Amino acid sequence: MTHYRARIIGSGSYLPERRLHNDELAGRLDTSDEWIFSRTGIRERRIAAADQFTSDLATAAARQALAAASVAPDQIDLILVATSTPDLIFPATATQVQYKLGCHRGRAPAFDLQAVCTGFIYALSVAEKFIQSGSCRHALVIGAETFSRAVDWTDRTTCILFGDGAGAVVLRAEPITAAHHHPPGILSTHLHADGSYIDLLKGSGGYSQRAMPVLGLDQETNVAGVQMRGNEVFKQAVKALDEIVDETLVANQLTRTDVDWLVPHQANIRIIQSTAKRLGMEMDRVVVTVDRHGNTSAASVPLALDEAVRDGRIQPGHLVLMEAFGSGFTWGSALVRW
Repeated sequence: MTHYRARIIGSGSYLPERRLHNDELAGRLDTSDEWIFSRTGIRERRIAAADQFTSDLATAAARQALAAASVAPDQIDLILVATSTPDLIFPATATQVQYKLGCHRGRAPAFDLQAVCTGFIYALSVAEKFIQSGSCRHALVIGAETFSRAVDWTDRTTCILFGDGAGAVVLRAEPITAAHHHPPGILSTHLHADGSYIDLLKGSGGYSQRAMPVLGLDQETNVAGVQMRGNEVFKQAVKALDEIVDETLVANQLTRTDVDWLVPHQANIRIIQSTAKRLGMEMDRVVVTVDRHGNTSAASVPLALDEAVRDGRIQPGHLVLMEAFGSGFTWGSALVRW
C-alpha cells in the first residue's frame, strides 16, 4: 500500500490596494500612531474595496499559488477556504472560488472551515488528511478575510487591529519511500480548542441568536462588531502557543535550534516575540507582517508564508513552524520541511 505525504508546492497571496494607516484612524478616533504601534506593532492595514468580497481575495491568492505550483485549476481535487467573513452564510465561499477559478465543476469538493485566526492551520491539517488517505492528489488551501466588514469602526480597542487579505497554498500528494531522507512536506499538525473562553473574544450573533418575534422574542440579541477582552486574550494566547511549540518539537523529536523559520499568526507583535523567545529564536528568523497587514485572521499565516517564500528567505530543506491562536479559543501548529 502506498503512503503519501502532503507537500506544499506553491504559495500565493493577495492584499487589497487600499492602505489604512494609523494616522488616518487617529483623525477619526481618540488614538494615535504611537499608541497603536506601541501596543500592537501595527502601522497600517489593507481594506477591501466596496465591490471586493472574500471570494475575490481568495481567488486572486489562489491564482498566484496555482501559477507557482504549475498546477491548472482543473487538476485541483479539493478546495478549502478558511474564513470567518464569508461572502454569505451559505453557500460556502469555497464554491464561489471554485467557480471563479474555472475548476472542473462537480469533481472537487469545496467547503469552508471556520476556526477564526487558526483557520488556515486547521484547513491545512484537514487537507493533509485527505492526501494521506489517498483521496486527492492536489489540494488548494486558502485563508481569506474581509475583516474590515466585521468590526465596529467606532471602537478603538478592536478596529485598529484588523485588516483584509488572502493567502493560499497548493498541496500535492507525494509517495513516501524508504529512499527519501528528510523529504519535503508536512511533518505534523497539532490542533486544539477550548470553548469555555467564548466571552473573551467573539463576534456578533448568527442566525440562531437572532430574535424571532413570531415566538414572542422581541429582544434583538445581535451585537455588531468584535468583542474582545484584550489583556486576558493575550495571556491565554502566550500560554497556549508556548505549549504547542513544545508539543510540536517533542512529536518530531526535534530541538528548538532545528527550526529555521517561525511563521506565526500576525495578531500582536508582543505575542510573536514571546513565541520566538520560547524557541530561542532571534527575530530575524521570524516572519513578521503585522506592521503592514494588521491581523488578517485566517489569512495572516499564509500571507506571511508567501512573502517569505517569494523574497527567498524560506529555502528548500528549511524547517518551517507555523502557529496560530484565535477565538474559540482555537490554536494549532504545522511543521513543514520546505
